[in-house]
Amino acid sequence: MKEIVELLHQGGYSCVISNKEIRTFTQRGIADLYQLLNNDTAFLAGASIADKVVGKAAAALMILGKVKELYTDIISEPALALLNESDIKVDFGKVVPFIENRDKTDWCPIEKMCYQEKTSETIFPLIKEFITKMQQRSSNT
Repeated sequence: MKEIVELLHQGGYSCVISNKEIRTFTQRGIADLYQLLNNDTAFLAGASIADKVVGKAAAALMILGKVKELYTDIISEPALALLNESDIKVDFGKVVPFIENRDKTDWCPIEKMCYQEKTSETIFPLIKEFITKMQQRSSNT
């Protein structure tokens, strides 16, 4: 775990995942985790993850992907509560009440959207809908 945490910080990555091999990721938000869950589930199963920021949506994706352990610099209280109900070993630098949006004026939109949900299974369709809308928006520009 120490190796991927160091790589996360030294390489300026958003996420580093180790499971027989180490992969680094740079997309914002939950995009990389979402793509892995949909396209390479076997890589997530049993993986160790080092991530900069984990909100409730990212936590749900990790649970659904059957991740083994997580280190994150910042984790939201809702994400930590969800992860504490799973088998994922969690270590973190700082707990915050919620994840902020990029300009720090409000909640992260996905964090806000998932806040009331109780399980990863109920969160996943919300994430899917959000990502689909974002992809449609970016393809229209």
